[in-house]
Amino acid sequence: MFKKIAKGLFALAIFAIISNPAHAFYTDMDQNHWAYSSIKFLTEIGVVVGFPDGTYKPEIPVTRAEFASMAIKALGQEHANVSQDIHFADITRAFWAYNIIEKAVYFNLIPDSKGEAYRPFDPVTRAEAISLAVNAIASNPVSEQKATDICNKAYKDATQMPAWFLIAASKAHLLNLDVQIPGHEGAIEAQRPMNRAEVAVLLYRMMQEAKLNPNAKLAEMMQKRTADGFIVDNVKVQGSIGIIPAGTIFPIRLESVVGSDISNVADVYTAKAPRNYVTKEKYLLISEGSDMKGQVKYVQRGKLFKQQGEVIIKNELLVTPNDQAVMVYGVATLDPQKIGFWRKIFKGKQVIAKPGEIVNLRLLAPVKVDLTNGYIYE
Repeated sequence: MFKKIAKGLFALAIFAIISNPAHAFYTDMDQNHWAYSSIKFLTEIGVVVGFPDGTYKPEIPVTRAEFASMAIKALGQEHANVSQDIHFADITRAFWAYNIIEKAVYFNLIPDSKGEAYRPFDPVTRAEAISLAVNAIASNPVSEQKATDICNKAYKDATQMPAWFLIAASKAHLLNLDVQIPGHEGAIEAQRPMNRAEVAVLLYRMMQEAKLNPNAKLAEMMQKRTADGFIVDNVKVQGSIGIIPAGTIFPIRLESVVGSDISNVADVYTAKAPRNYVTKEKYLLISEGSDMKGQVKYVQRGKLFKQQGEVIIKNELLVTPNDQAVMVYGVATLDPQKIGFWRKIFKGKQVIAKPGEIVNLRLLAPVKVDLTNGYIYE
C-alpha cells in the first residue's frame, strides 16, 4: 500500500512540472548545463543520485568504487547473480562495493588485479572510466599502429597517455565515448580525475551503445522481455532497443470522466495501458497498468442546430511499473461515433467517456524503450 501511495505522489509531483520546462532536477544546475540531459535521465532510473541539500555537484570527482557501482547499474546488472572470485589486496567481502566490483570483473569491464590493490577510494581517472565503458562494448580489434594513428589525430595530448590506454582510447574515439567537456575539446586528459558531469555523459553513451552491441558476457544477461498483448505496428528493433514511431496509435483506458459538456481546457485526466503493448515479435514495450496522465486541450460543446460535441486530450506523462516517470506525448479525439438521423440534422450531440472506456491515442513523438527492462529514453 505504501509503495502505491508513494508512486502516486511521485507521479503527481512529476506531473506538476509538465508545464514548467525550466524545472531542474538539481539546484546547482539548469537544463542549459552541457550534461543536463544525461544527468536527468540517469537520475530518473537510479544510476546517479544527488546530495541531501538538493545539489548534484557536477564538478566533483567520482571514486573508483562509486564509478563501478554506477556502471553496473547503468548496464542493468546490479541484480545479476555471478560467480567470480576476485583478488584485490585492499578490499574484502565486507566492503560495500565488493559484489559490484565482482560483477565488473565478471563482465570483463575491469581486470582482476590478482593480489594488487583496487584503490576503491581513489578518484577514477578519465582513462580508467573510459576503458571500462569501452570494455562493455563489442567492437572490432584495433592494431597498435592503427590506434596510434587514431589517437594522434584525435587528441592533442596523445603522447601523454599511458601505454595501456592506447587501444581503449582509440576505440573510445570511434565509439564516441571519449567525453570532452566544453573548453577541453581535442584532449583526452587521460590522467585527470573524471567529474560527476563527465561520468553521467559517459555512462549514458555507454548504455546506448551497449544496448546495441554489448560484450559477450553482457549479451548473455541482456535478454529482451516478452509478453502477449496489443501488437504495436512498425516498431523498429535495434539490438535491445525498441523505437515506437510518431503517429503510432494504441488504446488507453480512461480512469476519469471526460466529456464535451463537463470538461474544460486544462482539466487533468488519468488513464492506464489496458494491455501490454508489444512488438510483432512479442517483445514487451509498455506494461499493462502503466499510468498515463494529461490535460484536456480542446473542448467543443454540443449545441443544438449548431455543432456536435468534441474533446481533444493530450497525454503528457507516462509512469511505468518500475516507477519511471517520463514525458510521452500523444493526442486522442473524443467525438460522437454513432449519430442518429435526427441528431445529424439538428446537431447538438454531446460526447462523454467514462472510467473504463477505451480511446485511441496517437503518438506525437517517437518513444524509445529498453526491451530488457522497460526503461524509456527521452
